[in-house]
Amino acid sequence: MSATTPTAGTSDAVERTRALLTTADGGRRRTDTVMTVLIYGAFALAVIPLVSLLWTVALRGAERFNSDFLFTSMRGVFGGMDMGGAYHAAIGTLMITLGATIISVPLGLLVAIYLVEYGRGALARATTFFVDVMTGIPSIVAGLFAFALFSIFLGPGAKLGIIASVALSVLMIPVVVRSCEEMLKLVPNELREASYALGVPKWLTIIRVVLRTSVAGLTTGVLLAVARVIGETAPILITAGVSDSINFNPFDGRMMTLPVYIFSQYRQGPVPCQENALDCLIDINFDRAWAAALLLILIVMILNLIGRLVTRWFSPKLR
Repeated sequence: MSATTPTAGTSDAVERTRALLTTADGGRRRTDTVMTVLIYGAFALAVIPLVSLLWTVALRGAERFNSDFLFTSMRGVFGGMDMGGAYHAAIGTLMITLGATIISVPLGLLVAIYLVEYGRGALARATTFFVDVMTGIPSIVAGLFAFALFSIFLGPGAKLGIIASVALSVLMIPVVVRSCEEMLKLVPNELREASYALGVPKWLTIIRVVLRTSVAGLTTGVLLAVARVIGETAPILITAGVSDSINFNPFDGRMMTLPVYIFSQYRQGPVPCQENALDCLIDINFDRAWAAALLLILIVMILNLIGRLVTRWFSPKLR
C-alpha cells in the first residue's frame, strides 16, 4: 500500500495541473476570439464610411469627369453653360503644393536631423515645444500670417500662388519635422557607430547611412504632410484668391486650386435652365464640384503611388 500511494497522489496532481492548464488555455482562446472580433469590428467601422465616401464621390463625379473637364478652364463660362472644367484648378493645386513642398521638406528635414543627431539642452527643448505648437495651428491662421507677411513687401491685397505656398508650408513643416524625427530615431545606433569606427565624419554618416536607411519612412512622412495641406481651402482663398484662367507662374497673379474650385462651384448652386425660369434648375455647378473632388482624390492617390515606388526603389535591400 505504501508503494501505490505516492503514485496515486502524483496522478491526481497531474490531472489537476492538466485541468488548470485546460481552463487557462480556454480563457486565453476566448479572450483571443473576443479581441479578434473587436479588432475586425473596429476595422469595419473605419472602412465603411471611407468606402461610402469614395463610392459617392466616384459615382457623382463620373458624370462630369471627361477630357473636356480635365483640359479646359472656366475662362468665359457664365451661368449654366454646359462647358468649362478644372484644368486651371488642377494646375494651381500642383504648383502651390509643389512650392510648399520645396519650402517645407528641406527645412523640416534639417530640423529633424538637428533634434535627433545634434539637439541637446534648452534650444532643442524649445524647438520641440514650438514644433508641437505649430502642429495645432488652424489653417486660417497660417493663411493670415502669410498674407500679412507679404503685405509688408508687396502692399495690401497682394494675392499670389507663392504666398499660398508659404501659408501651406507653415502647416507642412511641423508634420515633416515630427514624422522625420521619429523615422530617424528608428535607425539603429550600431550603424552610426560602425560608420564612425571606419573614420567617416558625422555629417557624411548622416547623409550616407542615416538618411539612406530611413528613406522609406521619410518619404511616408513627406506624403503625410502633402496630404495634410493639399485639401486646404481657407488659406488659399486669403493668399491666392480665385481665378478662372490658367496660370503656371506662382509669382504672377492669382491662382485657383481644386478645393477652392469645389467651394466656389458649390456656393453658386443650381442655375435656371433659362433666364427667370425658377421652376427649371440644372445642377451643372454641383456636377463640376463632384468631378473636381474626384480629381483631387485621384491626385492624392497618384502621389501616394509615386511615394510607394520611391520607397521600393531607394529603401535598403535586405540580402
